[in-house]
Formats: sequence, structure tokens, C-alpha cells
Amino acid sequence: MFMSNTITLSKMEEAELTQRATSQSGRADEARRARLILLLDGGHTWAAIRDKLDCTDSFIDRWSKRFLAERLAGLFSRHAGQLPTTLTPAVEARILEWSVKRKPVDSTHWSTRKLGAQLGISHMMVARVWRKHALRPHRLEGYMASNDPEFESKAAEIIGLYLHPPQHAAVFCVDEKTAIQALDRKDPVLPLSPGRAERHGFEYYRHGTLSLYAAFNTKTGEVLGKTAARHTSAEFVAFLADIVANQPRGKEIRVIADNLSAHKSVLVKDFLAAHPKVHLHFTPTYSSWLNQIELWFSKIERDVIARGVFTSVPDLRRKLMRYIRHYNKAPKTVKWKYFDPSKRITSQSVVTGH
Repeated sequence: MFMSNTITLSKMEEAELTQRATSQSGRADEARRARLILLLDGGHTWAAIRDKLDCTDSFIDRWSKRFLAERLAGLFSRHAGQLPTTLTPAVEARILEWSVKRKPVDSTHWSTRKLGAQLGISHMMVARVWRKHALRPHRLEGYMASNDPEFESKAAEIIGLYLHPPQHAAVFCVDEKTAIQALDRKDPVLPLSPGRAERHGFEYYRHGTLSLYAAFNTKTGEVLGKTAARHTSAEFVAFLADIVANQPRGKEIRVIADNLSAHKSVLVKDFLAAHPKVHLHFTPTYSSWLNQIELWFSKIERDVIARGVFTSVPDLRRKLMRYIRHYNKAPKTVKWKYFDPSKRITSQSVVTGH
């Protein structure tokens, strides 16, 4: 049961508490405690104080006792805090072991607070250890590993064509970007303005798709492009014919392509038999990143496709080909670096392509 605490204020204390209670810039909790002491000094009952301050009996009892014991100094709030913790090597090793080798029960990765609660330590200590050892559990990166047993020889063949192409031969990186969607925005595009990014509505119309065939000339950086409604071996052969038609008669042509089945069909073999100056070089399995055309495809994706608004498939085709025409006015080659070609690429492999 709470006991009544009689409080008598000096003039200095009364002035100080009045100033705190009426201050417009001070803390609200300090003003509330000052009003409590002033009301007790004025002889108000606890019931009246509860109504005026909307507080509990424990609040009145706690702060009145603190004032009687320490006077004005007792009205400052106190926080017990937590015991200081030290990051010992053992604690650091435990954080690393849980971070790397264990998973939370309810989620796929740790956060600093989840791991801190699990280990009974501060989440800031976990954050310091992660920062020290460059651990980022919230990050996720993808990778692709080639299972091709002939990876080294095939990669050396491709890189050899980049670094030391055969004399008097044209080297093209060829691939197709399939199923490009002609998306039209349902709502108007809100333009870029100071302090605000360009905004697109989330609803759109699909007008259809088409495929883009492209050949990147590794010597000049120029791109030969062609669109097609379908993505079959016949379209690929037709594009190879376009490449041949755009080169001088009898010119040796080396084409770098990936392992897609459409690139190895009977139609392709017949075309190569009819054009002995055209040679196909295939990248290793799951290694299309060796094909320089992929870099150019990422560029056209950023510049045209990702944020493009296309009212129809013909509109999509027109904008893709317009981009290629403008790009070819100032084409850029890809600068490849191979740290030690002597270990992987011989003069024979460069000349013969094997």
C-alpha cells in the first residue's frame, strides 16, 4: 500500500519546479514530474493528482520518494542500461561460427538483431564483427559454373580469336535476344523533374513479342541486327546469310555463338558446307558470358528495352533498328585482358581456332 509523502518546498525549489512545469521548450516528462511535486506541495490528494496528471499511484509514490531523498536531483530520469560487454576472441569466433555455418530456424539468413538475440549479446557487437570480416548475410549473388569437360580448350579458342584473330578474317559474336515484349503503358509516363524520378504506371498492355538477332564485329565494334517473329534454326541460318552478304566475297568469317540447339541443326550444317569460309566457334556450356555480344545486349536492354514504351510490335522493331543505326555511327570495341595467354593459348590454337 502506498503511503502519503508530505512535501514542503523552499522558494528556490518552487521557482525551479514552476519554471520546468511551464516551459514550452523543455521535456514533457520533466514538466510532468515538476507538476506532480508542485501539486503535492499544494496539498492535493493522490486521487486529485491522478485525475490531473493521468498517472498511477506508483508514479506518484516513486517520484515523491525520490524528491524527498535527493530533492531536485532526484527528478532526473534514470536508465539502468545494460552491463558492458567485451568483444573477446572467443565471442568473435562464436559470432563467426553462427554467421557462416548455421541458419535461423524461421528465416533464410541472419540479421544483426536475430543473431544478437540468439547469442545473448548486443546486435551492434554482431554488426562490428560482420563489418570487420566483410560478412553481408543480407546480400545474395548468383553464379553459373560450367560443367563442360573441354572448358579450357573452348575458352582458349574464343579468347584467342579476340586477342589474335586470324589475318584477313572477320570475327563476329552472334546471338539472339528472344521474346522481347512490346509493352505499352496503360497510364501516361510522368517525366523526370527536379527531385523526382521518371515514373511509370505498373499496368501495361502486351502487344506481342519478337526476337533480335545481332552480330558484333570484334574489330570495329559495329553491330549487324535483324528482327524476326520466330526463333528457329531457319532464322539463324538466314541471319548467317546476311552476315556473309555484308562481307566481301570470299572473306573468311569466324562466328562465335553459344551451344543452343538451333545453332547446331542440320540446316546450319548444310549452310556451313555450302559456305566453307564460314566457321562456327561455340562457347563452353553455361559460358555465354565469353560472347561479347552479351555485353552489347545488356546495353540495348538498358538504353531501349527496359524503360521503353512500344505501341505495337512494328513500333518495337523500328526502335530497336533505329538504336542499332545510331550506335553504328560511333561503335566501340570491347577491350579484353588475358593475364597470361602463354599458359592457355598457343600460336597454333590462334591460327587454326582449335
